[in-house]
This record gives sequence, structure tokens and C-alpha cells, in this order.
Amino acid sequence: MNIVALVGSLRTESYNLKLAKFIQERYKDKFQLNIADIERLPHYNQDDELNPPEAVVSFKRQIAAADGVLIITPEYNWSVPGVLKNALDWLSRVDKVLINKPVMTAGVSGGMMGTIRAQLHLRQILQSPGLSANVLPPAGNEVLINFASQKFDESGQLIDTATIDLLDQVIEQFVQWIHTHRER
Repeated sequence: MNIVALVGSLRTESYNLKLAKFIQERYKDKFQLNIADIERLPHYNQDDELNPPEAVVSFKRQIAAADGVLIITPEYNWSVPGVLKNALDWLSRVDKVLINKPVMTAGVSGGMMGTIRAQLHLRQILQSPGLSANVLPPAGNEVLINFASQKFDESGQLIDTATIDLLDQVIEQFVQWIHTHRER
């Protein structure tokens, strides 16, 4: 199984990137996780959508070939970061490769609320007509990691047992969600 991760933070020491790498390693027996390079995508411009730059073409090809997409986002000003929104804007135009694609959302924050507002906004964005993603339902599947500095060690490893247990459950639900989608 091939899953592509979109990480909404470009920071080298991003907790969200650390979560993606943790998932990549921990569940490697269940799926291959590739982290998409959304940093090199140009700003979306409708003038270029019919003849997009190679970075956009290869990004869309990567998403189209994936069995599922994992979106891990920080929360910036109660929403998703611009770099993530830009990637989603590219995916929503012309060939629209995210339509009906199984998607799971997650996020890490240093604050008390985790990334609840960003993920709520992200779910709205993913339901827009150009994206129409098949998002894993939130009931019991919300990965809202708060107080990041207490849940990751100095080397960047997720060490909080309760968070890891939740992640194990949600990842299993996502894998089943993908299998269910394949059967349709």
C-alpha cells in the first residue's frame, strides 16, 4: 500500500514532520509512506493550470498513484498554513486527483488545543467540489497532538504512550478505510 503525506510545516525541526517520520517508520510493515515535497510547488496561478510547471505535474502524479493521503498540519492563525493550502489548490484544478481519494488528517501543536481549528478548516477545504476527498470520519479518529514538547523527546521521537496507542488505532482505521475504498 502506498500513502503520500502532505506536511503543512516547512520547518526543519517541525513536530508535524517528526510525526510523519514516526508514522513512516512505525507502520512500514503496513504501508509505504512517502512525504511529498510541497515546498517546491510554485504559488497557484490559474494562468498556469493548463500547462503547470514540472513540480506540479510530478506532485499530482504522486498523489494520483497513492492509495491514500495523510495530511499532517500545524495550526497557523486558526487555520492551515499557506503552503498546504497552495498544494491543495493545485490538486483541486484541472485533473483533480484528490477526488474520492482516502484521506486522513492529523496535526501537532505546542498548545493546549492541538490543531483542532486547523483540522476543522482542513475538513471543510477537503469537501470542496474541486477536492471532494474521501476523508476518514472524525469520530474516534482525530489525531490532535497537543503540548508537543512533552510528547516528543529531544531526538524528535514520539514517546507519549497514550498518543502512540491512539495513533495505532487511527492508523488501523485508515488502512481499513483505504481497503474499503478499493473494494468500491
